[in-house]
Amino acid sequence: MANERDAHQKNLRKGRFSRPGYAFFITTNSKNRLPLFADASAARIILDSLKWLTDQGRITLIAAVVMPDHLHFVMQLHTGTVQSVMHSLKSFTSNKINVLLGREGPLWEPQYHDHGIRNDEDLKESVRYCLENPVRKGLVEDFRGYPHWYCIYEI
Repeated sequence: MANERDAHQKNLRKGRFSRPGYAFFITTNSKNRLPLFADASAARIILDSLKWLTDQGRITLIAAVVMPDHLHFVMQLHTGTVQSVMHSLKSFTSNKINVLLGREGPLWEPQYHDHGIRNDEDLKESVRYCLENPVRKGLVEDFRGYPHWYCIYEI
């Protein structure tokens, strides 16, 4: 079973590219889809970490929503790779959130889904999908009422 899972994770990385200047839509889940990010302070750590990556010049955060058990975000990559950004994000937030919640062990699933954004229409759809996730999950009627989102554009 473990070998099958490892092979699947390697297949997820096939064809993956990271090119500075390109935008990506990223989805990643908490370990076992536990609702660890329902804690407002945990969600804030994730959003603040994404903004820190922007401040460091590694990415431009375009949009993000922290759901109770997963994260969606749209970014433009400036330096490094998507993999290095994800490693930094997951490592830092794991440490901070585990301390906050008084827990140990993995916070995130090791894999993530990335989609290279091809054009302006794809960017608009990715941002819309990201921000509307709390509505689709029945948490709010309007995403603006959900407390854990960010968008660089005026909405």
